[in-house]
Amino acid sequence: MDENLTVCTLCQLEAGESGRITAIYTKGDMRRRFMDMGLIADTKVTCILKSSKGDISAYLIRGAVIAIRCEDVREIFVVKIKE
Repeated sequence: MDENLTVCTLCQLEAGESGRITAIYTKGDMRRRFMDMGLIADTKVTCILKSSKGDISAYLIRGAVIAIRCEDVREIFVVKIKE
């Protein structure tokens, strides 16, 4: 793996940062919901806004802004994109 790549969970992206999904380890209904939203491997995701407590974040996913709780995306891993 390239030394310049930073891997983190989706909820660890700060506002203004982007990442490309590498793995989704959720199961069942939640996995299906994420897939329906377009959260699949190699999808670019940008964190647009984080709540003041950091428990909810808004992400730009395939042209749509979607708010998701941090606890729901802890098993989605991304590689940060340097822009």
